[in-house]
Amino acid sequence: MEANSFGVLNYVVLIIYLSAIMGVGVYFAKRQKSADDYFKAGGRIPGWAAGFSVFATTLSSITFMSIPAKAYTDDWTFLIGQYIAIAILPIVFWFYIPFFRKLNLTSVYEYLERRFDVKMRLFGSISFMLFHIGRIAIVIYLTALALMPFIDMSPLTIVFLIGVLCIIYTFLGGIEGVIWTDVIQGIMLSGSAILIFIVICFNVDGGIGEVFSMSAHADKYFPADQFRWSWSESTIPVLMIGFFFASLQQFTASQDVVQRYIVTDNIEETKKALITNAKLVACVPIFFFAVGAGLYAYYSQNPSALPENFNTGGILPFYVISQMPAGVAGLIIAAIFAASQSSISSSLNSIAACFTSDIYEKISENPSPEQKLKVGRLLTVTAGILGVVTSTYLIFSNESEIWDAFNSLLGLMGGPMTGLFMLGIFIRRANATSALIGVVSSIAGVLCTRSFTDLNFFFYGVIGTLLVVVVGTITAPLFKSSINDSEKDILTVSSPSKA
Repeated sequence: MEANSFGVLNYVVLIIYLSAIMGVGVYFAKRQKSADDYFKAGGRIPGWAAGFSVFATTLSSITFMSIPAKAYTDDWTFLIGQYIAIAILPIVFWFYIPFFRKLNLTSVYEYLERRFDVKMRLFGSISFMLFHIGRIAIVIYLTALALMPFIDMSPLTIVFLIGVLCIIYTFLGGIEGVIWTDVIQGIMLSGSAILIFIVICFNVDGGIGEVFSMSAHADKYFPADQFRWSWSESTIPVLMIGFFFASLQQFTASQDVVQRYIVTDNIEETKKALITNAKLVACVPIFFFAVGAGLYAYYSQNPSALPENFNTGGILPFYVISQMPAGVAGLIIAAIFAASQSSISSSLNSIAACFTSDIYEKISENPSPEQKLKVGRLLTVTAGILGVVTSTYLIFSNESEIWDAFNSLLGLMGGPMTGLFMLGIFIRRANATSALIGVVSSIAGVLCTRSFTDLNFFFYGVIGTLLVVVVGTITAPLFKSSINDSEKDILTVSSPSKA
């Protein structure tokens, strides 16, 4: 199908948004005097803002568009995953936040060296950096791919507006600029979902009641057959297990989220951040699924409005461009850009923090705070350019099935990382050699599972995590630990009272 004309007013709205985001980066640039400012914001971030940032970071533009498409074509079962993310927060509150706060880390992977050895630190840090460079490329690529059919912009223009501008404001504002732009972007995401749903309800004959009635009649909420157990399909029990381990990885072993634990002034503000995130996760995703229900009702009543052989993966941007008023459509497209940029900017700053802390400080002799700031900014630009170049390659090479491959990679790398932190924090007798054996066993186990079975990819993270913990625990008595008992008291959590 041909692209719809985006229109002058929509362009104006989009340019205003992009200019405002750049303005935030410029404003916070003057506060970036050292690496501590650039990566920790000097502890100046209020808890509620950090919570908005976690929410915006974990909700990419792909999620923004794919959830309504999923609710339109299938059902609401993936909503379960959003609430599993809330269910793990007591574990994070009770054990992980006090633990990470007391260690005062810049890179979360510093812990792995203190607990095990430098090899585990480098494994964790380099894995995170490579994974997130790939994530940047895929988020830009899939966003550009989704928007190209509906707006009269070349793919390179979309890549530039999303990627290059994001690099600039992240380079300037550091984590402080990232978090405050995340607040703006989080508000835009939430507000856009609510606005779209309201508009659809006015356009559906019978209004909001008919929207939910039609989805109920079509059994599009939580169909009974989705409650069965399956080893190969994404049924509700599988989703619950898979999302539990995926959320555990994100909140306990991923630099982009854990970094938010140290940007606030005290532990109470940090907990407030996750409570704010929990409230947003509890409410906002419902509107994304409701938008999908609204789109189903609207196009069921107006089938001629949908082109023949239409790819329903782009149902949300198609409705926005073809049915929303000028200006409002520009605002929604700006929200899609915002969803993309919030994920990318967090990845950029986290990659820079990891490289500066885990690699540069290792190979440089006592670098000054100013030198570390320069290196952090250089890495922000370098990682961003790599992501943009890779996304451009993907666009011109017409890669397919990349999102499924990405989810598989998340299970492959995320599981071992989650297990490594669990092993170090909770298993007192674990040591560097048993941890290494556990990680190798984990990666081999996930690769074999992926290659020789049809097990659902949601199980990859489960297998990866448990193999590290089980193998690392069993083999621990065979090897001598490199740290003494007093260090273990600091670096492990044997009981809640010690957290």
